[in-house]
Amino acid sequence: TQSTWGLHTCAKMARRYDSRTTTFSPEGRLYQVEYALEAINNAGSTIGILSKDGVVLAAERMVTSKLLDQGKASEKIYKVDEHVICAVAGLTADANILINKARLTAQRYTYSYSEPQPVEQLIVSICDTKQGYTQFGGLRPFGVSFLFAGWDQHYGFQLYHTDPSGNYSGWKATAIGVNNQSAQSILKQDWKEELDTQGALALAAKVLLKTMDTTNPSPEKLEFAVLSRSPEGKVSYRLLSDKEVETLMAAATKAAADAEKK
Repeated sequence: TQSTWGLHTCAKMARRYDSRTTTFSPEGRLYQVEYALEAINNAGSTIGILSKDGVVLAAERMVTSKLLDQGKASEKIYKVDEHVICAVAGLTADANILINKARLTAQRYTYSYSEPQPVEQLIVSICDTKQGYTQFGGLRPFGVSFLFAGWDQHYGFQLYHTDPSGNYSGWKATAIGVNNQSAQSILKQDWKEELDTQGALALAAKVLLKTMDTTNPSPEKLEFAVLSRSPEGKVSYRLLSDKEVETLMAAATKAAADAEKK
């Protein structure tokens, strides 16, 4: 049929133009960059929510084996500087390169100007690196997206999303990774301007409950972090303990069950 012929032609076209990141297809597409974006959509759910008194990042760990020692390091959420943290969706090995670069950039700025680097300026420097890997031959795009949470004196608390193409955008709440469309619709419906950190944590738990494949999420599969600012003006972040995550998810499960009864 005509539609089958059309699909076959498109597939052949894609194969002709998808071997290099630097070659545009006749429709003006860079297939390797699109494939990198697709890799992100298969990664574990990662949620970012801006609240009036902080930023919440939550992520689903892809636990491969019960023999894996989970206590050695954070797999999804990393500290970049005193005022910036990030959550990762995609290839962790690729993420490590960019996180180290971001840390170095932030420290060089602090060393030069004796003040923390503005959050957006740091994001732009990382995105410039990502974009370079889509423009020069012999390189492949970084298969990783970030959610950056930060605070600076110019714009207060901020949440940014970056993708493999080198684009970035500011958000009040967003989700990347598997089932991100359904996560986005819940966030669009439930996020409010007056949301505080506790409300943002509850909302993140609700979203993860909907997007994860399991009906009984355990703390080993989840990471939650909160970036906040003390009354004295010190910005800090903390990872929630397993017990706190368990309490949070239990409350979300109960709320979801109550909503179904209604």
